[in-house]
Order: sequence, then structure tokens, then C-alpha cells
Amino acid sequence: MTSIFVIKKQHLVFIKKIILYVVLTSTGFFLALPFLWTLLTALKEPAQIWIFPPQLIPKPFVWQNFPKAFSVMHFVLHLKNTLIVVFGSLAGVLLSCSLVAYGFARFRFPGRDILFIILLGTLMIPAQVTIIPLFIIFVRIGWVNSFKPLIVPAFFGYPFYIFLLRQFFMTIPRELDEATIIDGGSYFTIFAHVILPLCKPALAAVIIFHFIGSWNDFFGPLIYLNDNTKYTLSVALANFQGVYGTHWEWLMAASIMVALPCIVLFFFTQKFFIHGIALTGMKG
Repeated sequence: MTSIFVIKKQHLVFIKKIILYVVLTSTGFFLALPFLWTLLTALKEPAQIWIFPPQLIPKPFVWQNFPKAFSVMHFVLHLKNTLIVVFGSLAGVLLSCSLVAYGFARFRFPGRDILFIILLGTLMIPAQVTIIPLFIIFVRIGWVNSFKPLIVPAFFGYPFYIFLLRQFFMTIPRELDEATIIDGGSYFTIFAHVILPLCKPALAAVIIFHFIGSWNDFFGPLIYLNDNTKYTLSVALANFQGVYGTHWEWLMAASIMVALPCIVLFFFTQKFFIHGIALTGMKG
């Protein structure tokens, strides 16, 4: 009887796994369906896009749409602009947010908790509320039509990233700080040689969040950049939609090329991303 019960239990576990995998696979397929449709549209001729009923598989596969979109979009120029904005602001985010989070997590000073609450309160302020005052400031200091409005604010910290890193820093034992001080280390030594090496998962999560957000940012570059040669990929992608017509096959091909770096980044760093997000909620 015991062996029969064990066999039935194993069968039940096996059936549950099959059901789970079928549900996850089906959900993943439906979530990937828009990307798949975009890819197939990018491989079609213009006449095939508007056929009814829709033709799922292109006949023939028009691979020339990708190099054509690459040249029409001036992909290399706009890619360079995008990388300048992304990595410039990413450097500012990592520097400012890690330092501020270290201060909130490790130092005790009057008003620390109140300041942290105020910091979290700024998360509830919509970006649309501050965009006009910021634009006026950047106009008066002469930064419009340059990359500075898209990079410099990152050096003043983002509340969400500060919160994320602060929560992770709180999980690191303070005994490591005390041991470093006993060995003659300073607070900067603790930050550079103890805290940062141990918080790689949280930093990876911040990098992924900010890279994808900055890479896909459309509103900021659209407002602050007036010169076509300074447009980022997201703004240049919108130029495919013309007033009198749109080459949808080129637009879909360009969309695939723009989205591919974010997909590749998340695919190779998802382990660090999930680990970092999970650990930031262990201790408040």
C-alpha cells in the first residue's frame, strides 16, 4: 500500500509539472506574439501587410527590409547618440544613488528617517508636473538641444534606485563595517571595498532598469533635442511615420533592431536582476 501511495504521489507531482509547463509555455507564447508579429511584418512586402485575411508567413521573406531600414534611419548615428545618453546617465545614477543609499543605510544622523520619507514621497510626483519648470531652467542656462538635460540630472539621484540600493545595503551585516574600521579603514573604504562588491545583484538590477528606461525614453529627447543629428533611436524611429504614408515594413524592421539590445541585455542578466530584486525586500 505504501509503495502504491508513493507511485500515485509521484504521478500526481508529474501531472502538476506538466500542467504548470503547459500554462507557462502558453502564457509565454501569447506574450511573445506581438514581437513575433512585428518580426514577420518586417519580412513582408508592402502589399502583403494589408492582405485580408492576414497572411502570417511572408512569401517570400524580404530580408532586404532590414538593411534598407538601417540606412534610411541612419542607425549608426542615432545609436551613437543613444549610447552617449544611456551610459552618461547610467554613470551618474550608479555614482549618486549608491552614495545616497549608503548614507541612508549606514549613517545615523538627525532627521534621517524624515528625509528618507520625503525622498520616497517624491516618487508620487508625476514627471509631467516637473517637465515645464525643468524645461524653463534648461532653456535659461542654454542646455536645450544638447545631451546635458538627459545626462546631468542623473548625477543628482533617482528616488527609486536609491530606495532599491538602500534596501539591499540594509541586508549587509554591520560587523563587516566594524571590522574594516578596526583594520584602519575609513567610511569610503567600507563603501568601495565592502559594500559595493557585495551588492552586485542590486547594482545589476539598477543597471537593467535604467538602461531599458533610458534606451526607450522618447519624451525627454523629443523635448530637449531639436537637431535631427542628435536624435536618439526612439525619436528617430518615430520619423518613419510620415504625414502622407508609412513604410510599415521598414518601421517594423527598425523596431526589431532597436528592441534587440534590451532583449539581449535582459536575457544574459536576468539571473542577477531577479536575485537583486528578491534580496532588496528582505529587510526594511
